[in-house]
Amino acid sequence: MRQTKMFIPTLREEPAEAEAISHKLLLKAGLIKQMTSGVYSYLPLATRVLNNISHIVREEMENIDAVEVSMPVMQQKELWEESKRWEAYGPELMRMKDRHGREFALGPTHEEVFTSLVRDELKSYKRLPITLFQIQTKFRDEKRPRFGLLRGREFIMKDAYSFHSDEASLDETYQAMYQAYSTIFKRVGISARPVVADSGAIGGNHTHEFMALSDIGEDTIVYSEHSDYAANIEKAEVVYEANPSNASPEALEKIDTPSVKTVKDLSKHLNIGLDKIVKSMVFKVDGEYIMVLVRGDHEINDVKLKAHFATDAIEMATQDDIFNLLGANPGSLGPITDKDITIYADNFVQDMANIVVGANEDDYHYINANLERDFKVNEFGDFRFILEGEPLADGSGEAKFKEGIEVGQVFKLGTRYSEEMNATFLNQDGRSEPLIMGCYGIGVSRTLSAIVEQNHDDNGVIWPKSVTPFDVHLITINPKKEEQQVLGDKLYTSLSTIYDVLYDDRKERAGVKFNDADLIGLPVRVVVGKRADEQIVEVKRRDNGEGDEVHIDDLTSHLTQIFQEIK
Repeated sequence: MRQTKMFIPTLREEPAEAEAISHKLLLKAGLIKQMTSGVYSYLPLATRVLNNISHIVREEMENIDAVEVSMPVMQQKELWEESKRWEAYGPELMRMKDRHGREFALGPTHEEVFTSLVRDELKSYKRLPITLFQIQTKFRDEKRPRFGLLRGREFIMKDAYSFHSDEASLDETYQAMYQAYSTIFKRVGISARPVVADSGAIGGNHTHEFMALSDIGEDTIVYSEHSDYAANIEKAEVVYEANPSNASPEALEKIDTPSVKTVKDLSKHLNIGLDKIVKSMVFKVDGEYIMVLVRGDHEINDVKLKAHFATDAIEMATQDDIFNLLGANPGSLGPITDKDITIYADNFVQDMANIVVGANEDDYHYINANLERDFKVNEFGDFRFILEGEPLADGSGEAKFKEGIEVGQVFKLGTRYSEEMNATFLNQDGRSEPLIMGCYGIGVSRTLSAIVEQNHDDNGVIWPKSVTPFDVHLITINPKKEEQQVLGDKLYTSLSTIYDVLYDDRKERAGVKFNDADLIGLPVRVVVGKRADEQIVEVKRRDNGEGDEVHIDDLTSHLTQIFQEIK
């Protein structure tokens, strides 16, 4: 493709709105253009990369017998009501009405639609298992779109759904998909690590995320340097071994703590460590209020609370609710109360003695509070986030943290949707049973960003050869010189029979062409310049910057050698 015929609006200046490296480079290199917050146009170079990623995804899906379909983007409200997600999904679900007033959602995901399709068509165990997938645009009304394609309101996703008659069949497909994802991310040039994860709004009871390691990832991975243990921080288990304090209980005392609103304020006011304080937080769980206690230097993990209570219906109580319930505002709450509220506590609270807690009266706290003597806890559990350096659950050593971008996730849904939506099949005995399901997603446009995050330098993108928009960037330094123009055209014709070639035939200064070439980041640059009359060109690799002068008779073999070496 001649560059004069392409649409590549590169930028000279740093885009002010971009925080992530990938966002900056995708804008500067002319791959994407923002239409509105969280919504982007994919320009020609990005489209070619997305097509290459999608091709790899399709190949690996077909290798495990997944069958491609294309499902509607508009999904009727009634399907989401069947699964009980129309309200539960929350404000991220983009809702709309047609001219007749019928309500629809723009699909953020497709569990309901696929379940509806299969329940109407597959009635017998003889037609199971089956796996269907699609690559399609999805929509989520993100509250705060950011990082370009990493957190958008419109994005491209591969989603697959498998249907089974038994758990063993689901396990087999789950493992096949897990391996396929590992292969896909390796092929596209991403270092991605599978981690134990939370299933979130999709549901299910077993899931792994594939996380691309990155400094700007929105998720924290907890991992071991001595084993393959890896988990999203939301799911990482905190190891608890009882270590009760041997301090003698001291007299409970109520003290004045004016203007103290946070645990850090309290620590400073009393000149004590955070580990001597207990934070008390009030949640609403399935309509009932509970109090959760955690040590001052720990943070409550709401995902673990949801897992403990087996519900997604958990939210922080409002300030008004808290005041009406306990007679105080957040910052002065504590477990010493005669109010009817169930109290839960993180495991590590039971080791504490003579602790500081809120007095349920604004600007007052108790010191020297002790479990059993002064307050009761109904149940202890692992309700907090792990800290870096704490022991890992697999016994392999200390927890290490790394940021990551979620590029894929696999779920075992079980019968979460089939039971709600009455999707059944007849087993070998002719009895009706709910379909057992799996769900598997890859963020295709997010993968594009993750590739750039992991493959760049100060000058621009460095595309892995498996997804590069073009293989070779052919540049004539000065097309006005006949010998350069003739040789450039000749090489464009010959190289295009072997490689995808982007031919920079623009009438621009050499500096502009080289800067754009670095930004765009194609694997190999072939420059036709001052030695064109000798049939000699410069060949330069983008990954390591190494260059050679090569006679055109040796160019094909030289390029073959380079492409064997680069990743």
